[in-house]
Amino acid sequence: MKTKVKIVDLFAGVGGLSYAFAQDLDFEIIAANEILPNMAKAYKLNHPSVKVYCKDIVQFGLNDLNKDFSISKGSIDIVIGGPPCQAYSTVGKRLIDDPRGKLFQEYFRILKELDPSIFIFENVKGLISMGDGFLLPTIIDLFSTLGYTTQFKTLNAADYGAPQMRERVIIVGSKRGIKYKFPNQTHGINADLFNNKTSPHLTLKEALSDLPLNPNEDVNFYMTEPQNEFQKLMRMNASDKITEHTVPKNNPTLIKIMELLPEGGTPKDLPIDIRPSSGFGNSYSRLWWNRPSTTLTRNFSTPSSARCIHPLVARPLSTREGARIQGFPDNYIFCGSRSEKNLQIGNAVSPFLSKALLSSIKKCIF
Repeated sequence: MKTKVKIVDLFAGVGGLSYAFAQDLDFEIIAANEILPNMAKAYKLNHPSVKVYCKDIVQFGLNDLNKDFSISKGSIDIVIGGPPCQAYSTVGKRLIDDPRGKLFQEYFRILKELDPSIFIFENVKGLISMGDGFLLPTIIDLFSTLGYTTQFKTLNAADYGAPQMRERVIIVGSKRGIKYKFPNQTHGINADLFNNKTSPHLTLKEALSDLPLNPNEDVNFYMTEPQNEFQKLMRMNASDKITEHTVPKNNPTLIKIMELLPEGGTPKDLPIDIRPSSGFGNSYSRLWWNRPSTTLTRNFSTPSSARCIHPLVARPLSTREGARIQGFPDNYIFCGSRSEKNLQIGNAVSPFLSKALLSSIKKCIF
């Protein structure tokens, strides 16, 4: 019998970064660590075979795995994780000695303890410019001290089939003769597929058009049959009823703002007497129906905090629509309040990016 590739998932969230690895029979996620209880609960519900540790990363490591699985250094093949990023003002030459780099230190510590052949480290695109541009090379140099050949690339989830423009920095380190190469783009103008015929970026219409436009507790059935391969994939193994397809009740003023916004519109397109006097650059803004979504945040049901107004109706995105935009299937479970569920979705790595990384990992180890 073929031995499965063993994985440990750090800063696991609800499992976006490791999503594809959990679905592949050649891989086995041994353990995951996540500090937030409802995120850890959701991870466990979606991946019942995985041992989930809900604790501070400082308290997690080889001792836990050795105690529960008799795992020793070198027994884990891959470590996956995306430590939350802190906005450093300066960066010392040795990040491991900088108390502000605590979460990076813990990722480094666990790499040192487990000594996997490959690691995948994910973070926001802003990592490139943090610390006046010194943080990213410092992290890479730090990982290199453990013997890894380390490389990074900014990947956009839309370029791999997600209906969302979502850029993330991916750092991959490998050792023991493994030569890693980042996945080729599959969607968008730079993709080179099917004898140079490109597969365009997926749009919101393609992602959401089978869901009811006016969701509530009584309207919980799909509006149409699946209209395309993406919708078929999202509805695979799901029931006939839609879950999490509800939105907050908004006040009359906000509803009026949303009604007056054109597709893709911003507060600049509103009459002055109703134009909001505060907000961010993308606040109170409507999405486009025939384009991918902009980057989803944890506030995708809060128009005052993000561009999240549905292209066709006067409401923000529902929790299920946010999950669809990220690429989570309709049977994926989220836990807690609406804001907690939206946090779980908005903070995640798109499963479509996970699929691309899985494909590239398989090419270099099999």
